[in-house]
Amino acid sequence: MSTETPSIFSRIIAREIPADIVHETDRVIAFRDIAPKAPVHLLVVPKTAAYSSVAELAAGDPALLAEVVATAQQLAREHADGDFRLVFNTGANAGQTVFHVHAHVLAGGLTEGTLAH
Repeated sequence: MSTETPSIFSRIIAREIPADIVHETDRVIAFRDIAPKAPVHLLVVPKTAAYSSVAELAAGDPALLAEVVATAQQLAREHADGDFRLVFNTGANAGQTVFHVHAHVLAGGLTEGTLAH
């Protein structure tokens, strides 16, 4: 039995913490970021907590990584003009604060070198 505290994303998946969920399948969930850095800022999160980073996910379950990316593309079409920036922070020094792999989908009038329009 693990003594690790579940991540905030695991708690959202378990419906212990509310979130503005915009998409859900058996393997992924997507919801609005609570501190958006762009006009559209969604998080796409695999429901498994087995992978802490995108590199681990790519090595362990490339099909699930492909589903995360396809979901990001679908959400960008639904919530913006289809153009999007996809960000995976990997490691604390790169800004990762939740060590349950997740993708940031940023869209809505972004310009190069910025997160806002």
